[in-house]
Amino acid sequence: MIKLMDRQMIYGYFKSYFVCLASLVSLWVVVDLFTNLDDFTHHHKTFIGVLQHIGAYYGFRLTKIFDQLCEPIVLMAAMFTVAWMQRCNEQYPLLSAGVSTKRIVLPLLLCASFMLTLTVANVEYVIPGVADRLAFDKDDPGGEKEMSIQGVCYEPNGIHIGGEKANRRKLTVTNFECLIPDSLAGNMIFLTADEAVYVPGTGPRKGGWELTNAKPAALDTFGDGSVLEVIDSGRYFLHTRAVDFDSLTRNPNWFLLASTARLYEELQKPESGRQAGMAVLFHMRLTRPILGFLLVVMGLGVILRDQNRNVIISAGMCLVLCAVFFAAVYACKMLGDSEVLPAALAAWAPVLVFGPFSLVLFDAVHT
Repeated sequence: MIKLMDRQMIYGYFKSYFVCLASLVSLWVVVDLFTNLDDFTHHHKTFIGVLQHIGAYYGFRLTKIFDQLCEPIVLMAAMFTVAWMQRCNEQYPLLSAGVSTKRIVLPLLLCASFMLTLTVANVEYVIPGVADRLAFDKDDPGGEKEMSIQGVCYEPNGIHIGGEKANRRKLTVTNFECLIPDSLAGNMIFLTADEAVYVPGTGPRKGGWELTNAKPAALDTFGDGSVLEVIDSGRYFLHTRAVDFDSLTRNPNWFLLASTARLYEELQKPESGRQAGMAVLFHMRLTRPILGFLLVVMGLGVILRDQNRNVIISAGMCLVLCAVFFAAVYACKMLGDSEVLPAALAAWAPVLVFGPFSLVLFDAVHT
């Protein structure tokens, strides 16, 4: 049963949470906006157009900003709620009535768990859904800027596909290159094309690449047409299953915006690149809610351990602890990305270190 003190703690937590969220996000947006204001203005001639560009860019970018600030905000909200309770001397009547300190802060732990659950939903569903918009640059609102293609992509059947430049809006790739192994076409075929357009969907001449001004312009043998279909002289349609426009043009860190299920699928592919980075991120997605909860427990333990300590000093100690915590997590991630540590150990090491430490701190709280 939710008591009056629980409702007060819940209200105080969410009030502090949204104040911290609005303050930090506003500060982030204002600093980034005024640092890159020229990128937003030189594409538009009207003030309304500039505002629409800014609103669209940061509207999608808020999902990523929230993802980066979620754990510090959860900790700050709990810290400010407890600090305000101590400042107003609301804790002493409850202690006098026999209510333990751990019972008093229980609603804060539940609220923090709820907000960490929203963070997981944001990472798994919201960010992957707007990943294409997050890839747009500040000075490229319509996706018209040419992108450089880095590396070569591989089909499961062994086809190698590459290119030089790409246009996101038109779904075109210039200086397209394709190598079809002899196991598919009877003999090895190497095609180059001045331009290739990706045609999404399913059906005839969909779900693949339409090549224009291709060389060689004619082929003696090219299989049964299930892989490479001849349209005209110098024009072909290459059917693909895995290599679409996004997979060919994505940057090396594309997996940072992918869902955990997508990471798992990519890790099952033997040709998948940056296996170490993806494996570490996959395990860190599993440990992230645990680490966020441990951070809140440690912060509350620091603040409540000495209730006679000045609130400002307690908050400062809590922020120092937060900095040490994130530095340790980042160091483990770097060691995992560099393959110094196994991916699972790099992700779970902070839990093994800070888990017992957080329990000791919270258990030392005077009741």
